[in-house]
Amino acid sequence: MDIKKIQTLGQLIKAGYKSKSVKEEIRDNLIVKMQQKENPFTGIMGYEDTVIPDTERAILSRHNILFLGLRGQAKTRMARQMVDLLDEYIPIVAGSEVNDDPLHPLSKYAKDLVANLGKDTPIQWVNRSERYGEKLATPDVSVADLIGDIDPIKAANLKLSFSDEEVIHYGIIPRSNRGIFVINELPDLQARIQVALFNILQEGDIQIRGFKIRMPLDILFVFTANPEDYTNRGSIVTPLKDRIESQILTHYPKDIETSLAITEQEASLLDAQKTRVSISDLIKRLVEQIAFEARNNEYVDKKSGVSARLTIAAFENAVSSAERRAIIHNEAKTQVWISDLQGIIPAITGKIELVYEGEQEGPYQVAVQLLDKSIRTQFVHYFPNPDQVKKKRSTGKKSMEEKEIENPYKSIIRWFDGGKHLDLLLDMKDADKIAALYQVDGLYAFVKKHFPLANEQESALLMEFVLHGLSAYSMISKKNIDGRIEFKDLMGSMLNLGSMDMGEDDEFNEADFR
Repeated sequence: MDIKKIQTLGQLIKAGYKSKSVKEEIRDNLIVKMQQKENPFTGIMGYEDTVIPDTERAILSRHNILFLGLRGQAKTRMARQMVDLLDEYIPIVAGSEVNDDPLHPLSKYAKDLVANLGKDTPIQWVNRSERYGEKLATPDVSVADLIGDIDPIKAANLKLSFSDEEVIHYGIIPRSNRGIFVINELPDLQARIQVALFNILQEGDIQIRGFKIRMPLDILFVFTANPEDYTNRGSIVTPLKDRIESQILTHYPKDIETSLAITEQEASLLDAQKTRVSISDLIKRLVEQIAFEARNNEYVDKKSGVSARLTIAAFENAVSSAERRAIIHNEAKTQVWISDLQGIIPAITGKIELVYEGEQEGPYQVAVQLLDKSIRTQFVHYFPNPDQVKKKRSTGKKSMEEKEIENPYKSIIRWFDGGKHLDLLLDMKDADKIAALYQVDGLYAFVKKHFPLANEQESALLMEFVLHGLSAYSMISKKNIDGRIEFKDLMGSMLNLGSMDMGEDDEFNEADFR
């Protein structure tokens, strides 16, 4: 059908056009995509076996949909992508505010036009992108915003009485007729506003002021809601929830690989940053692990959730930390070091909601703990588990096999036990940092033993990672002091911390700290 040639109702009828509801239209187009093995929701990761099949079933059933889940779970993105399941163009009565179907007009304006002009009624074609309406629910949203009200200015200009339907100013829902309408954060709508949606969902018609009009709207409704809203700010009125046929539960990425792919896709880096700063897979995994740690942390409110936006923002901050250092030292190339992850703290503190104990601890300290726990969790995927080493050292009896296994970190810890310490400045030149890391006896040899193919840059990063990992496992101490990170022996640090509080009878057991 060449839509450019079809400009009137008569031409549309002659072309054999047949109307279909928006839910049937979306259903038919989904079936085509499924038959062609096309993914209807591109760029949505981790939902292949859960949310996407549930959504497809709801569309096939021609249901209105509620996406229920914590923040940062792609609920709105899922809704917006449904636009691609609409036909590219549909015909409407020219000038209609509510996308009147030329074959079945609803508004008084369209009905009068068709009655007067018949087959000469002009039509226009509307693209799928114009058939999407979205409203963020806030307490100040009114019935007039959503459904409509009398427009006194319109009545005055047209010299009509308030009893004439043409004085109605339609709200965003009627203007989304024959399309998709999304209400985000549904529980934030006042209860009386939610009640106004009953008839639209059940019968498809709207009521405006005292007008005796019945306008059966043709809309696919998609709602999003956060379970936290049910207790903190509002709730979904039960009869309204009952009228939403499919409730689909969303979730966070279930594995770090999916989380990595999401951040890689969503992070916004400039070409200049990509050219100047390299970021290793290790750093990327540490950043992603922070979100997983936060979602299970005792200080973080689980009801609020930890958005995927945390790792995206943290990833961007990590690159910017390295870029800033390179700019300061006029370095053409650099990499993101473990110490650069201190720069992602602001991306963490702003995106986690703390419980009372977390507030007492402080957002900064909680963020630092999450970073340390991320290092601790990922460390054992690269190097021997220090906990197993400590257990073997603390037990009095050892098997012959255990005696043959020497502590792989022995030379590194011995270097610090000798009273030496290592200071790494946060804004240190790459060459200076590498030189400093080589001062630690056994550190380079240990890394090369486990990663013999690593180049100089990769080896240096892994050397720094080992120090942070040993600190996370309490085998050496680490302090962040005035723009530098100080590594030293754990026993000396403990003695210094405890000297003011200990009496002559207090004793240390080295096994407690090793």
